[in-house]
Amino acid sequence: MSALRKAGLYWHTLKYLKPVQFTGRLRFRLARPVPDLSPAPPFRAPTGTWVLPAARTASLTGPDQVLFLGQPEDVTRDSWDSARHSKLWRYNLHYFDDLNAEGAAARRDWQDALITRWIVENPPGPVADSGSGWEPYPVSLRIVNWVKVALSGHPLPEGANHSLAVQARWLTQRLEWHLLGNHLFANAKALMYAGLFFEGPEADGWRRIACDILLREIPEQILPDGGQFELTPMYHAIALEDVLDLVNLCTAFDAEPELRALCRGITPGMIRWLRLMSHPDGGISFFNDAAFGIAPETRELLALAARLELGPDLETQPEPPDGVTLLPDSGFARLANAQAVVLCDVGDVGPDYLPGHAHADTLSSEVSIHGQRVIVNAGTSEYGTGTERLRQRGTAAHATVTYDGQDSSEVWGGFRVARRARVHDIEASSGDAPSLSARHDGYTRLPSGPMHQRRWTLYPSQLTIADTLTPTPTLTAENRFPLHPHVTATLDDATSGIITLPGGQVLHWRSQSPARLESVTWHPHFGASVAAQCLCLDLSGGRTALDLYWS
Repeated sequence: MSALRKAGLYWHTLKYLKPVQFTGRLRFRLARPVPDLSPAPPFRAPTGTWVLPAARTASLTGPDQVLFLGQPEDVTRDSWDSARHSKLWRYNLHYFDDLNAEGAAARRDWQDALITRWIVENPPGPVADSGSGWEPYPVSLRIVNWVKVALSGHPLPEGANHSLAVQARWLTQRLEWHLLGNHLFANAKALMYAGLFFEGPEADGWRRIACDILLREIPEQILPDGGQFELTPMYHAIALEDVLDLVNLCTAFDAEPELRALCRGITPGMIRWLRLMSHPDGGISFFNDAAFGIAPETRELLALAARLELGPDLETQPEPPDGVTLLPDSGFARLANAQAVVLCDVGDVGPDYLPGHAHADTLSSEVSIHGQRVIVNAGTSEYGTGTERLRQRGTAAHATVTYDGQDSSEVWGGFRVARRARVHDIEASSGDAPSLSARHDGYTRLPSGPMHQRRWTLYPSQLTIADTLTPTPTLTAENRFPLHPHVTATLDDATSGIITLPGGQVLHWRSQSPARLESVTWHPHFGASVAAQCLCLDLSGGRTALDLYWS
């Protein structure tokens, strides 16, 4: 990469950041806090009702065996910071999510032993020597998990309460102001959990820090249409769990009425958003960074909301409506009828100062027909800065149009975006054939770069996705439709064919331009790569459409 190109990427990335992100990064790098090992404050007795939290997938497979991101490991002393695994894998080892996972009660002896090992094998120390387990994000999730299991009736092993207090004190000195977003939210949530689990002046100080952050961040991070502002269904589900956990905690200790009321008030909108942005199979859609197995499943979150009397139980949940539903603040839409669901990205890549989980997927869409996923985005199998991470964030991995092999937004690094596509002229209409149209300017930065306009029209037994590039492109343009690995596509000729669903149903497809099939991969979980097909339509003439028919 040339020096000029690199300077441009940095400029178009850094110009959007908030001043606190610059000053916060400086403080974070220069600060050298000293661990405070003084005794833990006394416990605070709950005065209300604590309900069981949402359950995650079990990850502890034996007394010292774990499975994260598809990678098993026997936990030894060096596993906590082993170079054999990615930072995300090591983070998961330090979270202790298994304490509140499915069937956790049967693994309490294993869990207690692992907590005791963690305390001994990860002693607090200087920043440079503290390791992954003392980075603020895993500290935050671990504090919450330890407190949750204690409030659920299982006392922590000897030494854990003291360690909790040491971790909370450390966290107050390592708040992630340079990152903001879900990281700062997780920091504040952890301090609220520690501040209510313990009592006394020190614990009250943690609560004040947490409350100040949460009362400011919640209205910014949760948009009026209910979506979490990083615009990924996976992180939205995590944010919904966070909000429900705060309601649960504040109810159990009859504390923080303003925060509790705020969280209760936004929960219905967050549940509505999650259900609208999910497929008929109940799973989340894959826009931006998203994969299964990281956030609790939707059914677990709905069940927790019902236990907290914040929503109906699973059996009485109303189905999302047919027709077209716009989520204008987060920039998504849903078209649906009795046979099909179409989920559309018609918004920006994320908050300008925090696009770290964004993909170049503007105007992409995911489609389910007969309750089965047909057209999908590629998903997410890894973080980091490698070429595969960059490929999965790129436009070609999504169900949308590529121009000259470029990305609609300049994704780079592991979590960076420079120049971003902006969406214009969103129009929606209802009726027997609901439709949605929008256009984006992401390719206008390129030589002779066109605007991309897309229109979705959903008929009772047909979906049409029509694309136009204006002006007519002078370089190669392609319309890409990655298919779910469980469906099979064939060509009858250059412009038509069939798609067979796993349930045996057959869809017919027709294109207005020559088409081909390409081998691609789908990534439903971190660490997973599944072979699939992609239906690719030529768009060099500036216009094409895909028609899908079913009976």
